[in-house]
Amino acid sequence: MSKDNDWYEVIKQKDYLYIIREHLDEIDPRFLTIYTNIYLILGHDKALLIDTGSGIFPIKPLINELIENRELFVINTHSHFDHRGSNNEFETIYIHDNEVRVASLPFDISMLKDSPKEIVNRYSAIGFVYQPSDNIEPLHDGDRFELGDISVEVIDTPGHSIGSISLLTSKGELFTGDTAHYGTMYLPKRKEFHIILKSISRLKELCDADIVQEIYPSHEQCPVGRELLDDLYEGISNIDNIWDTKKRNKFLEAWIIEDDNFKYII
Repeated sequence: MSKDNDWYEVIKQKDYLYIIREHLDEIDPRFLTIYTNIYLILGHDKALLIDTGSGIFPIKPLINELIENRELFVINTHSHFDHRGSNNEFETIYIHDNEVRVASLPFDISMLKDSPKEIVNRYSAIGFVYQPSDNIEPLHDGDRFELGDISVEVIDTPGHSIGSISLLTSKGELFTGDTAHYGTMYLPKRKEFHIILKSISRLKELCDADIVQEIYPSHEQCPVGRELLDDLYEGISNIDNIWDTKKRNKFLEAWIIEDDNFKYII
């Protein structure tokens, strides 16, 4: 996985949808996450890229090849390091208004210096600091991107971060970012669980209304069904009952609690 053309796994999920997958565990296994899923939606006229990944290898040449002559929109589901690494390769980045300021500033990734994976030495060239895109545009709940034959709506789903969003296409694909995925879930403080539970409930309502056909999380397995949202809502709601099983993780500076489906980082 040391060459550019070996790093990204490109999966053509549908004629208009690509999954671009990278191994986060090959950058730093201490985050307890295997895959990061980046998504590219191809409309008739325009394309939309959901997140820019870790930035350890350039991603824009790959995207340019896939979109051909389409205009490109680039959205960050939130501003964490594994979702914004290649932001500076693109002229404009869209992100929720609550995280515009963070996404507009250089981002220190020096926590990766101690990774057991040698590939992180590639970050030495940038001084372990991400540079932002030159232009950061704010997103709000209900904003819509028209790609020609496909539209994509922004849905506020705070909890994982203050500006976390999900994206819903007119064809029924729901991209949940880090709001919901199997595996290791990074949660807010216990007193703020109600925020992410409200966000998950909102996504569950879309499923109940048969608006959502498939769910595409930003980490681990995809696509999945609405059972992800049911399992996650139930799991978070039950954390108080298993709180005594928590273990401290020094690197993450957080508690870890596990059930059958998730590791919760709190």
